[in-house]
Amino acid sequence: MNETTAYSDSDLFQLARQGNRAAFGLLVDRHKDGLVSYLTRLTGSKSHAEDLAQDAFLRLYERGHRYSEQGKLQSYLYRIATNLLRSEARRNQRWMRIRSVFFHSNGHRTEPVQQAEVLRHELSHELTRALANLPLRYRAPIVLSYIEDKSHREIADLLGIQEGTVKSRLHRGRNLLRDELEPYQSGGQS
Repeated sequence: MNETTAYSDSDLFQLARQGNRAAFGLLVDRHKDGLVSYLTRLTGSKSHAEDLAQDAFLRLYERGHRYSEQGKLQSYLYRIATNLLRSEARRNQRWMRIRSVFFHSNGHRTEPVQQAEVLRHELSHELTRALANLPLRYRAPIVLSYIEDKSHREIADLLGIQEGTVKSRLHRGRNLLRDELEPYQSGGQS
């Protein structure tokens, strides 16, 4: 198994199902960079993305018997990762509701922020913030299209939705991003 390209995802997955850990390792090596990149764009954190990717591969390994081979293992893996992120977001929202009942915050930071750091990271921060504020249903297609450079068809396959749905979510997501960035673009004026 020295030549990884000699085996398709399907071949490697079948071998992995039979207990061949090296075959599964080759699948991980083949898809980890793309998956981590995708998740980094969705979460804004490479370390968080790596954790989610690891969880996605673990789920694939543990629940691989549920996967019916149709030549779309990468799509299945991306759906697992997206669903893990979606579940995490729901969990976080529930905790935020609970915290807001018991804890009050004035929203002010306690550490001073250096002016040079603010200037250097401002645009990146604003874009990341605006993207993070988008609901996942719009954020995932935008990241896949504009950052990962996937076609509408590829996005549809990766997310398990129709191509028309991809187009409408991209359109709606762009509009939401534009609205979110408007105060920044107009110098804080609404």
